[in-house]
Amino acid sequence: MTTYTIPVNIQDLQYYQHEKSVQLESGVLLPGITIAYHTFGTLKKTRDNVIWVCHALTANSDIREWWGDLLGPGKLFDTDKYFIVCANMLGSCYGTTGPRSRHPKDNITYGMEFPVFTMRDIAKVNLLLKDHLNIDEFALLIGGSCGGHQCLEMALKEPDMVKSMVLLATSARESAWAIALHEAGRMALMADPTFRENNDRAGAVGLKAARAQALLGYRTIQAYVKQQTDTDDQKTDDFKAASYVQYQGIKLERRFYAQCYYYLLKALDSHNIGRNRNGIENALKMLTMPAVVIGIESDMLIPIPFQQMLAEHLPNAQFRSIPSEAGHDGFLIETDAITKVIRDALPQL
Repeated sequence: MTTYTIPVNIQDLQYYQHEKSVQLESGVLLPGITIAYHTFGTLKKTRDNVIWVCHALTANSDIREWWGDLLGPGKLFDTDKYFIVCANMLGSCYGTTGPRSRHPKDNITYGMEFPVFTMRDIAKVNLLLKDHLNIDEFALLIGGSCGGHQCLEMALKEPDMVKSMVLLATSARESAWAIALHEAGRMALMADPTFRENNDRAGAVGLKAARAQALLGYRTIQAYVKQQTDTDDQKTDDFKAASYVQYQGIKLERRFYAQCYYYLLKALDSHNIGRNRNGIENALKMLTMPAVVIGIESDMLIPIPFQQMLAEHLPNAQFRSIPSEAGHDGFLIETDAITKVIRDALPQL
């Protein structure tokens, strides 16, 4: 079994050890994979009450930590009706095999020798867990940001299993704008002279800087001005906004690993559902299930036109936008509005 050092304590984490080698899109073989995951609720004997949730970049599989307002009896992810599953992404540091895992052959941590993987590889690993759990059908497949990227790839691999799909703050391919932001983050990581060392603390200072940079894409100018402007007009240093990004950098550094962050940013860059499928529009035409595509009106990272494009080319999709001051992070914050939109659009849930 692949082993790891998880940076935080995660309750109720379950593991599936896939013993067979897994071929990545690059052709590289991973010699077995461990997949960490959470489940909530009970799987019916008919096995048709599954909600599969895909998490975003630095989250983990415990939905309670980041979408807890959607989970529970009577809520959108109703644990009295549904069996809710969320798998930790390939390459993350919360239990699924990644750069800080130990290679099963020599028990040495992969570090920067871990193979580059794509969003399709992440989806492929998610589906390995689906098979292990003997799930044949998703009543709902849902994800926000790169969680939505995963949903698209999973649905394209097995379209008949998805009965409905919700995509939030996501796109059909990663934009040049997002890739540039990711490269800036990787430059911050690599500027840390410890980054390529093979230990869990490698690149910790660079990770803080990369997180500070990423926050500029996750929120909005208006939110920073409203929430982080100093009231003391006499200040010439130690500004509130500077303290905020320092604090957020420290928070991520304490719960994540720089090398995992680097590889996950690379995977984001690879996202393009049209690759080897005769283009994006052709790929979207294959997804005929009822779908809801939700955009956050203030999102600067994956703006509204990207969701409108998805809804335009998905054969059975509805587009909805949600007002928010939070920018891209609105898909995590505006849970009341998200619930209403989905229930109105998909009353069968």
